[in-house]
Amino acid sequence: MIELWTALPLVIQIVLKIVAIMLPVMILVAYYTYAERKIIGFMQVRNGPNRVGFFGFRLWGLGQPIADAVKLMFKEIVIPSGANKLLFLIAPMLSIGPALAAWAVFPFDAGIVLADINAGLLYILAMTSLGVYGVIIAGWASNSKYAFLGAIRSAAQIVSYEIAMGFALVGVLVAAGSLNLGDIVAAQQGSLLHWFWLPLLPLFLVYFISGVAETNRAPFDVAEGESEIVAGFHVEYSGMTFAVFFLAEYA
Repeated sequence: MIELWTALPLVIQIVLKIVAIMLPVMILVAYYTYAERKIIGFMQVRNGPNRVGFFGFRLWGLGQPIADAVKLMFKEIVIPSGANKLLFLIAPMLSIGPALAAWAVFPFDAGIVLADINAGLLYILAMTSLGVYGVIIAGWASNSKYAFLGAIRSAAQIVSYEIAMGFALVGVLVAAGSLNLGDIVAAQQGSLLHWFWLPLLPLFLVYFISGVAETNRAPFDVAEGESEIVAGFHVEYSGMTFAVFFLAEYA
């Protein structure tokens, strides 16, 4: 099996590695939405999604993410008449591209990583920062005051909390003595008490809160402003272009 793998061209190996990473990520993202809706339902004393199942069995609504994906795939992508069509369609790609590219440096096991680079931590910060361009372009290209207002809110929030997130990661860098994610993982070998979260607990809390705010999740979902501007910067998007923005947030 190893000989067959090494006999493959380098390009084919890279493509297969990307597919092996992206498929589980996309499935997990779909069920992150399910988990979030169930938790919010519990907080609001209701059931959340519980109807769609498999083969006639409800199974706590576990089929809901698949039903949502199929629905969005077959919905029409409507482009507003006054929108910049090219930028309108490019914006979702600019959001999800960096979010997926960041997974390239995550080590899944010893030696199992798509791109083992020494500046992995810096690379992640750079990739997550690029997603804000897709948000700004989506708001501007939609030619809608509500979308543009949502884009300004979201961009300001993302940029603001990235500063706190970056400072929180400096503590991890100092503790591990490396920017390489593999070295950072190796420095935390052992039981749960050996992980950096315990000595760096204040920084862990700062990073966690900043991460929730950067992805526009409750209670930091002011950028969507459902009671004011309907859905934020992607108010004019529909179908898969709408879904791609959510994939970028959860990925």
